Amino acid sequence: MTAPAPVVLVTGAAGQLGQAVATHFHQAGARLLLLDRDAQALQRLYGALPGAVLVEADLLDRPQLLGRIALACPAPQRIDVLCHLAGGFRMGEAVHMLADGSWDLLMDLNARSLLHVAAAVVPRMLAQGAGRIVTVGAGAAQRGAAHMGGYCASKSALMRLTESMSAELRDQGIQVNCVLPSVIDTPDNRAAMPEADASRWVAPAALAEVIGFLASDAARAVHGVALPVSGRV
Repeated sequence: MTAPAPVVLVTGAAGQLGQAVATHFHQAGARLLLLDRDAQALQRLYGALPGAVLVEADLLDRPQLLGRIALACPAPQRIDVLCHLAGGFRMGEAVHMLADGSWDLLMDLNARSLLHVAAAVVPRMLAQGAGRIVTVGAGAAQRGAAHMGGYCASKSALMRLTESMSAELRDQGIQVNCVLPSVIDTPDNRAAMPEADASRWVAPAALAEVIGFLASDAARAVHGVALPVSGRV
């Protein structure tokens, strides 16, 4: 008997990495739940994708997020994989000048968003006794850097949350891991760093393959890892 196609929830699906991850899992035969706060971008990118369920939701609005995921994929339907890609980056002030608003924004985008999507998905995975979660940290957040205190702290928080979730959930059949990309080769990054050698960066499709591996049965023995994906940076 053929196993049913896994159901994969992708946050930040309208972004460059989200598109690569959605393509990877679609080509692998997965059923996709594609979530982003930009409904128009979701429709433009995926409106013609067979079988994809598009979920417009704000990851920072916990009640809305829980409700829209439940509506898009009602229990007891499975959610087998969560790829939490949504987040944000900005350079900032020196730490002693860091504004509360800048701190709060980055902690919301990079850490609080994981709390909210975990609240929506982990109970479903616990009920089904299995699941795989992959988050996206940052190679730059492995240590502090000048004018990046808020970003490094927020991505470090996500990485520590990922490790804590792994410790809490591994004995319930749920794997939780994190990838740590260096610079992802996107149009925005090329525009921001026009003199850089983008051939050394990580292509979104290559990072999607690593995420796909961590979400696959081939990685069944991998728990709580923060995996650098640095290209040639």
